[in-house]
Amino acid sequence: MSDESPATGQQEGRKSRTRRQWTDLVEQLLEEARDRGDFDNLEGKGKPLALDQNPYAGDRALAYSLLKNNDFAPPEIERSKEIDSDIKRAEDLLETLRRHQHTLRGRASHPDARRAFNVARDATLKRYEALLTEINSKILSLNIVAPTPMHRRRLDIEAKLRQFREEFPHLEE
Repeated sequence: MSDESPATGQQEGRKSRTRRQWTDLVEQLLEEARDRGDFDNLEGKGKPLALDQNPYAGDRALAYSLLKNNDFAPPEIERSKEIDSDIKRAEDLLETLRRHQHTLRGRASHPDARRAFNVARDATLKRYEALLTEINSKILSLNIVAPTPMHRRRLDIEAKLRQFREEFPHLEE
């Protein structure tokens, strides 16, 4: 006969169980509880989970909570939205000039119309360059305050201006 008590034998069995065996045991116990109906009348059943807590917020949790409750976003999100809006404005500038250019190409244009296009082109170029510079400044400030995954690459202004000049050359007046 063994000098081990039944309790000691059970402890030995527990110690030698693998992680997989423990997982299987827990799953079995949960299934038995589910079959008995132990989970049928839990508080909040059928309602969405309250996921208001952000485990990654750390010491900013209170600030983020206040912002959310007052329909604001964290500064890095707001800055990112501003950047997106400014990029859209820059694209809109180019699209307006494209329409103007297309109108001139569609018909034999008068020298005054070509001159007006050149004036509009030069004004758009100045606004476009200023907007690109402003966007880069906002990207820089975003990259200072935002976590690394939210960082953005700065725009290559020289390349964009080169593309602008190629797409919208001065017209002979």
